Amino acid sequence: MARKLRLEYPGACYHVINRGNYRADIFKTEGAREAFESCLFEACGKSNWVLHAYVVMSNHYHLALETPDGNLVAGMQWLQATFANRFNKLRGERGHLFQGRYKALLVEEGGPLGQVCHYLHLNPVRARIVSVEKLKEYRHSSYWYLTRSKARPACLDLRTALIEAGELADTPAGWKQYEGYLGWHATEGPVGRNKAYVSLSKGWALGTKEFRAGLVKDHALAADARAWETTGVREIREQQWEECLARCLHGAGKTHAAARADRKGVEWKIVIADEIKRTTQATNGWIAEHLNMGSGTAVSQYVGRWRREAGKAKR
Repeated sequence: MARKLRLEYPGACYHVINRGNYRADIFKTEGAREAFESCLFEACGKSNWVLHAYVVMSNHYHLALETPDGNLVAGMQWLQATFANRFNKLRGERGHLFQGRYKALLVEEGGPLGQVCHYLHLNPVRARIVSVEKLKEYRHSSYWYLTRSKARPACLDLRTALIEAGELADTPAGWKQYEGYLGWHATEGPVGRNKAYVSLSKGWALGTKEFRAGLVKDHALAADARAWETTGVREIREQQWEECLARCLHGAGKTHAAARADRKGVEWKIVIADEIKRTTQATNGWIAEHLNMGSGTAVSQYVGRWRREAGKAKR
């Protein structure tokens, strides 16, 4: 199978996840976790990454990364290969250390990135390793550095987590407030609730519809690119359908309001429906909904009849 495309651009933020091969506890020992952290901070320095949050669990890790130079792939290759080589050399082992390629979800700056940071910080709580009150004692997480500002590596920037928790300051008072904020999240907040919590590790991009649509438009993503899961592929295709519809409406001197107001089988709608069907993979149901043409079956019938009549006129 062809390798998945990674979308990279300067300033891109990601939620990166990977597990030990066969879900093995590769980070079970304190030494293994410390070694991975060391490699991570080294990779950030080499790649000019900003690390907004991270957590290392027994068999997997999570990173909230910003890549000012748009170099996720090169940096991750160095990080995983270097750690695997060091790990295997120390133990006299061979073979794959991680479970395939890492997963990297694009994340919108601001609120969505803040939620990912909270999600990472709460990982040990959700795994029932520690309580929120004891979370600052969990050594292998960016949260451990919150109250130890002088010990923070240069690449670690916790301001996003604090700001998106209510414009909190990076001070003892702000740290205490953030602990309370995570406590609320763990019991009532969206990051603590199971469905929302899990959703921050799924999909292809985390953020608003406008953010995802912008990625599609600005980077001309291929609809069939293997980089994106089912949700991402659907969003990419529907964005392309919407752009085609907008062009057709503009060319016909019509608007979305006109589509809603005019009768279902008016000729200009059928002409636009035909163009969308010829140039995109839009479904009849989608066209019917966006042009107010009734049902998908009706669109098929309208367009089929129009094509047959147009064919007769040419003869």
